[in-house]
Amino acid sequence: MRLFVALPIPQTVAQSIMLIQGGVPGARWQSREQLHLTLRFIGEVGGRETAMLDDALAGIAAPAFALQSHGVGQFGNKLPHTLWAGMRKSEALEHLQRKVDNAIRRVGQPQDAHRFTPHVTLARLRNPDGARMIEWLAYNALYTSAEFPVDVFRLYSSRLTSDGSVYAVEREYPLEARDAKIAD
Repeated sequence: MRLFVALPIPQTVAQSIMLIQGGVPGARWQSREQLHLTLRFIGEVGGRETAMLDDALAGIAAPAFALQSHGVGQFGNKLPHTLWAGMRKSEALEHLQRKVDNAIRRVGQPQDAHRFTPHVTLARLRNPDGARMIEWLAYNALYTSAEFPVDVFRLYSSRLTSDGSVYAVEREYPLEARDAKIAD
């Protein structure tokens, strides 16, 4: 099973994200069901490993917090492959991500090869129109969503299809309740 840990994106934020999707030839825009903020990609694991990961993730204690999406960008400088919406800096998010990463490594998974860059993938790119992509990036540079509460994180499975990835929630882990404010 191919797994990753992510934060769900609430409907109101997803709707605002979907309003900026479009206008870049060569972009395959993510559907509502594909919008999430990945905390840690795990990859292919077996049933025993999945159970160990579930136990480790269930043991994470962290407070609930609030986030706000802000700005857009791309991955792949010379060969752009992804458009994304970023997140305002959040110590609470960084704290949760470190806890998730440590829990996953404690059960024997290798360290993630990528540095954590909080974002929501908006589109996968295949031979994008460079000028239109630059226009899109400039036009949406100040994109900002409403602030949203983060009170759970999830373990997802991913199945690759010709139409893109299909995600399923395998398990949900609650965060400790408290007033949701953006952490500086």
